[in-house]
Amino acid sequence: MNEPLDAAQVRVIGALIEKEITTPDNSPLTLNSLVSACNQTSNREPVMALTDDDVMHAVEALRKRSLVRAVQRSDSRTTRYRHLMAEGMGLDAGEQAVMCVLMLRGPQTPGELNTRTARLHQFADLATLERTLELLTLRNPPIVARLSRRPGQKEVRYAHLLSGEPAPDSAESVTLSDLPPSRIEMLEQSVDSLRAEIAELRGRFEEFRKEFQ
Repeated sequence: MNEPLDAAQVRVIGALIEKEITTPDNSPLTLNSLVSACNQTSNREPVMALTDDDVMHAVEALRKRSLVRAVQRSDSRTTRYRHLMAEGMGLDAGEQAVMCVLMLRGPQTPGELNTRTARLHQFADLATLERTLELLTLRNPPIVARLSRRPGQKEVRYAHLLSGEPAPDSAESVTLSDLPPSRIEMLEQSVDSLRAEIAELRGRFEEFRKEFQ
């Protein structure tokens, strides 16, 4: 990928891949069907509200990059659109399914991906899916990245790199400069209180120890 894709372009490709697999009789998609697929509320994170112009602009940009093609079926004069991602990037069925779900639902754990790709491709087991993820991270250039674990999370998550490096989670990127003064004061007071309690405990321990000397 020479230039990162924007959010609308990622959503368009993800929707085209999904519908090609789940509703093949309706594919390739018309503009109206594509807009509906991009904006549907199920299996989308985040839910978007793209206009016809937004989707058309994304389609045109993707056509210039040979990732989408305009076609006409023999039974209709209406222009339809299909993705060329699998052919252009040499993705097999499993890799395409993983990329599709990552594009439509954002960073996810292998367990989440294993569940959510089931309607697109049947992996033999979780280990097979994890090997697929590993292959996508080892491409040159990689198109999937393994993210750092979030506090309290046991499983690692993976994200696609079609839009460049994924932004860090807000929970991981907050600094003191991002906090309001009142919150900083509360934190400082908590630290002072903890220090006082530790000092008191040390004093009691010293008195206790002297009794046995």
